[in-house]
Amino acid sequence: MQLRYWPHRLKFRYPFTISKGTKTHQPTLLVSLSMGQWTGFGEAPAIAYYDISVEQMIADLEKKKSSVEKFAFTDPERYWHYLHHLFPHNPFLVCALDMAGWDLYGQLKNCPLRTLFKAPNTEEPHTDYTIGIDTQERMVEKMLATPWPLYKIKVGTPDDLEKIRALRAHTKARLRVDANAGWSLETALQLLPALQELGVELVEQPLAKDDWEGMRVLYQQSPLPLIADESCVGEHDVERCVHFFHGINIKLTKCSGITPARRMIDKAHELNLKIMLGSMNESTVGTAALFHLLPFADFADLDGPLLLEEDLATGLSYNNGKVMGSQLPGLGVRVNL
Repeated sequence: MQLRYWPHRLKFRYPFTISKGTKTHQPTLLVSLSMGQWTGFGEAPAIAYYDISVEQMIADLEKKKSSVEKFAFTDPERYWHYLHHLFPHNPFLVCALDMAGWDLYGQLKNCPLRTLFKAPNTEEPHTDYTIGIDTQERMVEKMLATPWPLYKIKVGTPDDLEKIRALRAHTKARLRVDANAGWSLETALQLLPALQELGVELVEQPLAKDDWEGMRVLYQQSPLPLIADESCVGEHDVERCVHFFHGINIKLTKCSGITPARRMIDKAHELNLKIMLGSMNESTVGTAALFHLLPFADFADLDGPLLLEEDLATGLSYNNGKVMGSQLPGLGVRVNL
């Protein structure tokens, strides 16, 4: 195999603010793995609060580039295990390479990944569109600028409830709330009943990722489903979320790729946990990987390309919340190099 990579800084349509901070660009690393006439692509965005940068991914790649390339590639799952041991402290990089491996494998088999995954022929969840934290007026303005049937609202400020009320006054769309661990238990207990009255359908990561005692109390009293994000990073976290959350948000970058994400899906189904597939502001490359897992999920947050002014590929389209892919093999994307 031949490995190549390209760092990018993708500009957001609007400054993107959550309870952890604001950014105007999304740093991301695009990788490719080539064999003969076939080339598979993968992507890993850099997320500051997970302490992994594009520069660190590149440095790790350069140290072990020959080892990445010399693997006798026949099976993406075997390749993931190899990569997992090769880069034990960089799940983001493993994700990008695992994604590229699956894209390459799908091309070698000449079929889309969801066909390889034997995806059920069921109605797939529509994706939400995220409204980042801003002034009340600006949040309403962003929402009205993108009419959508389902919004995810970022919260974690003293006036969260007033902002949700203002948004609700301007739309009948379904609403979700994502606190990104920005609430205390007291705040969450106060807000959840009011959010239910406003028609909010679920709340994502209300408390700090390690506040399990607080989550136990909240889980017992919450009138709304609670979805784990920062509290469920990888495979080992899924079972722990039972009796603390009603579901988990699986993000490919944080869990280290498509391969472990499929195992997380199976485990969540076994434990009767709801499944959200989540974006980390990936371009169409990373979002296409999520698209192929969509038939196995209950909720979708695949709006990464919609939030960006720039993209790295084509191959996905959106129609009033419905995500549609191409019929091309593998990820089904065409990368803009």
